[in-house]
Amino acid sequence: MSEVTSTEITGRKVFFLYPTSSVKNQVISELAQHEIEAYTAKDHSRITRALKKFQNSILFINIDENMPESEWEKWIATLMTAVPDIKIGIFSTSTDEELKNKYTDKLKVACGFTTLKVDMSKAAIKILDVLDAMSVKGRRKYIRAHVENETNATVNMPYNGDFINGTIKDVSVVGISCVFEHDPGLKKNVLCKDIQIRLQTMLLKVEAVVFGTREDCGAIIYVFLFTQRIDPDVRVKIRKYIQQNLQTKMDREIN
Repeated sequence: MSEVTSTEITGRKVFFLYPTSSVKNQVISELAQHEIEAYTAKDHSRITRALKKFQNSILFINIDENMPESEWEKWIATLMTAVPDIKIGIFSTSTDEELKNKYTDKLKVACGFTTLKVDMSKAAIKILDVLDAMSVKGRRKYIRAHVENETNATVNMPYNGDFINGTIKDVSVVGISCVFEHDPGLKKNVLCKDIQIRLQTMLLKVEAVVFGTREDCGAIIYVFLFTQRIDPDVRVKIRKYIQQNLQTKMDREIN
């Protein structure tokens, strides 16, 4: 499968290079709640390797940080040559129209120039609009994190007057897949209430329906879909966990 075809299905990764704390806490957090796969990066000298691997990614660059703006111009031009499929956006506190035009007209960055102001919600809306125009999510609706190697990704639920424990394999805002210590023999469409899932330090209570099972290396993997009665705050926390989980893995990739 080609990289282009893959991103049409799974969507694009979005990177923010040298984001401010406001961008991290407000913009990137907002993107995660919209099921956009967004990452931060702190080293421009290392990010190129990751971008060559994920060539159809989108990169927003804070040109206020790390080096003079003139050096940023040269670095961005070099990057666009090295990774021609990358889509770049600029963000800065500057309101200089000449500076803005240099990036949008001369370098022709595809994702525009976003001026960071006190009201970060407007910046978030602008970036969301840009990403929507880029079909950033492709045909994918939800971000999923594979957590089978995590020590604190577990499930616990009542069953037949006892409690059964399991390990979560992957999680999204719509459900989980897991393996139980002992196969409870749950049937498709069974409603399970009072499920507790642990994601690192978070303990969340949900109810879910058994969507189905599959076998992997002799283990029975159960797939659960959360019901519509899930607390909206739980969805927010799951999305936040997924974003942090994926960020940790991307940090290893970059470094």
